Amino acid sequence: MSGLDIGYMQGMCDLVAPLLVVLDDEVVVHSCFNTLMTRMIENFPTGNQMDENFANMRALMQVLDEPLYDKIQQNGDFSHFYFCYRWFLLDFKREFSYEHVYRVWETIWAAEKVASPQFFLFIALGLVESYRDIILDRNMDFTDIIKFFNEMAERHEAGRVLAISRDLVNQLQDLITET
Repeated sequence: MSGLDIGYMQGMCDLVAPLLVVLDDEVVVHSCFNTLMTRMIENFPTGNQMDENFANMRALMQVLDEPLYDKIQQNGDFSHFYFCYRWFLLDFKREFSYEHVYRVWETIWAAEKVASPQFFLFIALGLVESYRDIILDRNMDFTDIIKFFNEMAERHEAGRVLAISRDLVNQLQDLITET
């Protein structure tokens, strides 16, 4: 089943919009969107990927930044990491400006082949790590973190977040190599 066989769901317009901006052919946009949705459809309500994304994000943070993970856990039940919901649903489309979302998407697509098919998780952790000191200094709880990232939408520095994400992949590879 392709992503378009299930019909429209809220959020799909966010995924197709950047394609429409760049491509001037609706047939090509349709084909690209269908391919994108093949990867993304399980994040939508008909799929079951979102719970796995939250669990993987939680585990990744626990392994790579246990002090931040512990602090977040102290401030409430973050077991589901719902503050990442929009990131995973829309492939970070609302987190970066149009100019930068293309770079983020290209990195995710390339990373599937050369680094990890779950590189998007490292980008999510990279976003959190970009503001680690703010989160800790302000002793943010769940509501504060959601509000903070909502206010920061389209204002993140893609280059910085991607560099942090790449460093996180290297840290995890080093940990695996050491064991």
